[in-house]
Amino acid sequence: MNEEQSRQILAVHLPGLDGLCCGCRWWWARLVPYPCYQADWAARCLARAATRRFLDGLR
Repeated sequence: MNEEQSRQILAVHLPGLDGLCCGCRWWWARLVPYPCYQADWAARCLARAATRRFLDGLR
């Protein structure tokens, strides 16, 4: 997955007023506390990409 797809996942998987993930409830009717696995995974992918860009700039 690329950065744009990770951003799309983070745009949908947001915390609801009750502390549950809105994206999981909307897509799969699952009551999952926020941050869910998808939001956590997408955030890690974006962090890795930013770190990779930073380290490539140091060379």
